[in-house]
Amino acid sequence: MGSAGALLAQISGAQNAAGNTKRVFEHDLPDIALEGWAATAVEVSYGPGESSAAHRHPGITIAYVLEGEIRSKVGDGPEQTYRAGQMFLETPGQLHAVSGNASTTKPAKLLAVLLAKKGQQLTTPER
Repeated sequence: MGSAGALLAQISGAQNAAGNTKRVFEHDLPDIALEGWAATAVEVSYGPGESSAAHRHPGITIAYVLEGEIRSKVGDGPEQTYRAGQMFLETPGQLHAVSGNASTTKPAKLLAVLLAKKGQQLTTPER
């Protein structure tokens, strides 16, 4: 199973195996073969009012807000605020112009799962 669609089919099947499940996110993916790719999960923590510089990722990034509220602007889309339990997606090479904590008083944290070719730099700052 080398495609992004096959990966999602495996995940979907696993959800029905045990426990209670609730679909929290669904988004179409680009038609990409995943042979030679790897999945990397990173936790990103922002203190009150903190943000990251504009950047890009070479592959697909799926982000899940663990705590607080995250401001995000991806590609040509509007700036949005995501709360704990919400998710967003970045497709390969999209500009992530805004990424930061929406609060000036509370911390925020997200889990980002990056799918990219093995050995690639996962984040490239926008110049």
